[in-house]
Amino acid sequence: MNNDFKIYPMDESSIKSILNISELSFPISWSLDSLQSELDNKFAKYVVLKKGNTIVGYGGMWVIIDEAHVTNIAVHPEARGIGAGNIIVEALFRICRKHKVTAITLEVRSSNFIAINLYEKYGFEQEGLRRHYYEDNGEDAVIMWNRNL
Repeated sequence: MNNDFKIYPMDESSIKSILNISELSFPISWSLDSLQSELDNKFAKYVVLKKGNTIVGYGGMWVIIDEAHVTNIAVHPEARGIGAGNIIVEALFRICRKHKVTAITLEVRSSNFIAINLYEKYGFEQEGLRRHYYEDNGEDAVIMWNRNL
């Protein structure tokens, strides 16, 4: 891992930076209220990735019994292509192991080949499609699972 990067749990002080990254990364961003409500969600596990003192990415999931569902992973556009996504996925996997999670799932836009390749690198396999899942353009979501944590 690049020594410039550090993972921290999401907290109230990181919400505005996360919202900014979300707005830069997704056609339909989570709202400030939605992100803040995750702080009180007993199933939610979120991490932020800092380079120095700056939040450059984040990832979150819900852990329910022995499965996890990734809610979102995003990296600031200026920090993409340098392994930040890998660090976030690895941090989520560490949390999964700590909580005895045996399988993890997510949805990803069918056109997001960079993310699909990242997830496949970490053992996710495409298992289905949610047709017209994304409200902004009706794009399909690829359902991916890693059942070998």
